[in-house]
Amino acid sequence: MDLIRIILSIIVPPLGVFLQVGIGKHFWLNILLTILGYIPGVVHAVYIIAKK
Repeated sequence: MDLIRIILSIIVPPLGVFLQVGIGKHFWLNILLTILGYIPGVVHAVYIIAKK
């Protein structure tokens, strides 16, 4: 299941974070990072998925 989340995180970073932790501070932080730059959003999403 983590592989699917990582693939979704590369395509749409907030979706991968949402599937891992739901709507919370990490989700909103990821949306902000994705708006500021796509790569920081992807890195944060993969980190959150790998950490849990």
